[in-house]
Amino acid sequence: MRLPLDPHADPARRAWVACPGCDDARDCGTCQDRRNCRSHWRYLIANKGPRVHLQCPNCTHMWTLDTSRERRGRRV
Repeated sequence: MRLPLDPHADPARRAWVACPGCDDARDCGTCQDRRNCRSHWRYLIANKGPRVHLQCPNCTHMWTLDTSRERRGRRV
């Protein structure tokens, strides 16, 4: 069952991360190169510090991502 888009979904507030619901960008060369693709972006619904709340416009899946955990182990 598809959820409706969040009322705060605004195309001007976007994020480029993989959707755990549909993984629609798995075969996209632009996304695999870790570049911002015109097709595979997510709505950035809200954030509180490093935690971002996202919604996929394709499958409408909603999830929260802790970006501080995503940065661990990366060299700056």
